[in-house]
Amino acid sequence: MCVCNYIDTEIEIEVMMGREKKFVVEIEEAKDGKGSVYRNESVKDGFKPLPQRLQSCWDSFCESVEKYPENRMLGEREMLPGGKAGEYRWLSYRQVHQVVMQVGASMLAQGISQGGRCGIYGANCPQWIITMQACNALGLYCVPLYDTLGAGAVEYIICHAEISIAFVESNKISEILKTFPYTQKYLKTIVSFGEFTQDQKQTAANFGCNIYSWDDFLLLGKKNKQFELDLPTKKRADICTIMYTSGTTGDPKGVMISNEAVLSIISGVNHHLETIDEEFRENDVYLSYLPLAHIFDRVMEELFISKGASIGFWQKDIKKLLDDIKELKPTALCAVPRVLDRIYSGLLEKVSSAGILRHTLFNAAYSYKLRNISKGYKHKEAAPTFDKLIFNKINQGLGGNLRLILSGAAPLSPTVETFLRTVTCAHVLQGYGLTETCAGSFVARPDEFSMIGTVGPPLPIVDIRLESVPDMGYDALSSTPRGEICIRGKCLFSGYYKREDLTKEVMIDEWFHTGDIGEWQPDGSMKIIDRKKNIFKLSQGEYVSVENLESIYSLCSSIDSIWIYGSSYKSYLVAVVNPNIESLEHWAAGEGQVSGDIDTICKNPKARDYILGELTKIGKEKKLKGFEFIKAVHIDPVPFDMERDLLTPTYKKKRNKFYNYYQTAVEDMYEKIH
Repeated sequence: MCVCNYIDTEIEIEVMMGREKKFVVEIEEAKDGKGSVYRNESVKDGFKPLPQRLQSCWDSFCESVEKYPENRMLGEREMLPGGKAGEYRWLSYRQVHQVVMQVGASMLAQGISQGGRCGIYGANCPQWIITMQACNALGLYCVPLYDTLGAGAVEYIICHAEISIAFVESNKISEILKTFPYTQKYLKTIVSFGEFTQDQKQTAANFGCNIYSWDDFLLLGKKNKQFELDLPTKKRADICTIMYTSGTTGDPKGVMISNEAVLSIISGVNHHLETIDEEFRENDVYLSYLPLAHIFDRVMEELFISKGASIGFWQKDIKKLLDDIKELKPTALCAVPRVLDRIYSGLLEKVSSAGILRHTLFNAAYSYKLRNISKGYKHKEAAPTFDKLIFNKINQGLGGNLRLILSGAAPLSPTVETFLRTVTCAHVLQGYGLTETCAGSFVARPDEFSMIGTVGPPLPIVDIRLESVPDMGYDALSSTPRGEICIRGKCLFSGYYKREDLTKEVMIDEWFHTGDIGEWQPDGSMKIIDRKKNIFKLSQGEYVSVENLESIYSLCSSIDSIWIYGSSYKSYLVAVVNPNIESLEHWAAGEGQVSGDIDTICKNPKARDYILGELTKIGKEKKLKGFEFIKAVHIDPVPFDMERDLLTPTYKKKRNKFYNYYQTAVEDMYEKIH
């Protein structure tokens, strides 16, 4: 029997188990269409205050340098002859601090002072963190430029944030130079993490901009002996970074994050982990590969630095990520669902291709352990013998030391979450947060199987309430409260840079309105069920909540991704799907009787009928209304991606771009329905 066949039935078994525990407490009663205010039960008497000694992110780093000067801090793999990656080579906290001071002295020598804007453009590397800490030292606004954005957005951010100096990965220098002449008013210095050409130097000079190599830039401040004495006083309210959200429409928004917001979220995560005996320590190891330009990874790395722990960087190649994991042996791994989906698919493929004896043994072990977990056993106690004999091999494939996998940025499939919780010998937890909330606002708890499919209870640093959305039928005052998630706390952003109008739209009476629709679970965890703005009206006047439908149809095992479209001039829905290649090829070779490569199969009408039939089954199973059923599908074997501008860097759908790209397919589908 296939592993995946166990999952849904076991989840049902677990759901039937009681949810006796309650991880939140009510601190304010419901009123005026607004639900009760809840916070984590561990802080029912008040939030844990920040230590007085910590006023800025720079203070946190310096404290770790003082406590753990010789601990490994930043590591990169040594490149051997032939391009093969060797062992990790490390800089200690003391060594990193020395380089940070050199970078800061050089920036000061360039006339860059407190409140200035410094851009960083490139993939994660030690120089990224060193530059970030130099910004922290000088009280500069660190402004990341998305590694996945083109020159148009980079130009906009440089001009909007008024960036005067940019630290740039060598292969991104050409992108920066494309922004001239529009950015020459602001951008005066470029520092390459690697090399640059004479042509690039001349191009920069033509627009009044100096370009330096990393090593040459460090020499600029060497004569500035007063640098340490010149460090400005930093306050908690000071802005430490402006993170531009990619946005699904319009220009990026600059989210201003203060020192207090970062320190508060670190404190909240620490408090949360302490209550469950899973706190991070100086011997923990973190793999840095999620973009530092996003708040999720930025906060996690600040957290590990505050603990004196180690951060190892990937080779900047997703195909080599598993090799980096095996070499680094991380204790914690942060991931987006796409990465975990790949791990899940790879593990299933290995299990399926194993001999019948191993396959049978794996399935039996999986079923046994999952059943015990669903009964309330902790994962370490659910099947210790099978862990040693079978599942430990999977943990070894992930380095052997992994104890925590945290998923964020987008919903993780319950199927994948259940499987990985069972087989990795590590805690697999979903979290939820936005750039505006400084990443995490909710995190699920280890060994609470009822939280699968949820983002867990609030972190002990925020207050949460739901607000009713009558137009969508969501009532925050019902017996199962549903509504827009609103968040209050010191981890919130300080506003959108130069856009007070947009700030006022989402910040109302200290509450940040996320635009996400949540549903309180009986145990105090939150389930994200919809998005407030992604609704449209069909021709018969029915409103369709498209993200909710996409999450339901995504349960179909025959597809990997789906985009649903509806028009106010039509009475029915159509969809574009990315098929599950293995599933579709299996169907084609069997009952489908369709031959050819995957492109040929996807174009075959039989395949479209098959996928549509599978989606219809899900619709019936979930008791969808008639107008919520998909009436036609287009199959695209190429996964939705950023290269075609269909997804943001955090993998959210750009719905207007989807329509522009698939417009012909959409029109064909509507035509064929007639």
